[in-house]
Amino acid sequence: MARGACRAYPPNMFFPSDGVGVDRARKICATCPVTAPCLDYALENHIDHGVWGGCSERERRRIAKRRRLTLHTA
Repeated sequence: MARGACRAYPPNMFFPSDGVGVDRARKICATCPVTAPCLDYALENHIDHGVWGGCSERERRRIAKRRRLTLHTA
C-alpha cells in the first residue's frame, strides 16, 4: 500500500498489544485513502494479527465469517 497513511509510522503501531493501541492505529487508518483495499488484502490473505483497513483482528474475523455465510447462502 504505497499510498497508505501507515507508511509514515513505525509498523509496530499497527500490531498493538492492547485496546489503546488499536484505537491509535484506527485513528491513523481513518485518514487513509486506501483503507478498503488494505482491509481486502488482510481478509484475502487471512492475516490474523494487527490493524488492517481500520479493523482489529476480532473485527476482521467477524467480517470474514459474514462474507463466508453470504457466499454459502447466495
